[in-house]
Amino acid sequence: MNESAILLTNIDSVPGKTIVEHFGLVQGATIRAKHIGTDTLASLKNIIGGELKGYTKLLQESREEATSRMIEQARQLGANAIINVRFATSSVAKGAAELFAYGTAVRIE
Repeated sequence: MNESAILLTNIDSVPGKTIVEHFGLVQGATIRAKHIGTDTLASLKNIIGGELKGYTKLLQESREEATSRMIEQARQLGANAIINVRFATSSVAKGAAELFAYGTAVRIE
């Protein structure tokens, strides 16, 4: 594993590795809103059906940003892995959503 890389997993261990240090919860969050034009197009798409590509892109960007922030927090603690990684979303205002990434920072060998 690259010395600067942080391994991410959604299970509670890393097969073949031993957890030698536990740093606790790490997290990253972002709140995003789309342009009014995207909301208008999404409303029209709701009528005819299909994927809301603007929102798909918004959530992908949000996951990447929240994950990046979580990884940075783990790196600052000295971790080289994050186990039990989870994502949560919530609506915080009309047209704005929070994406929250969290997990347990550990050092593995």
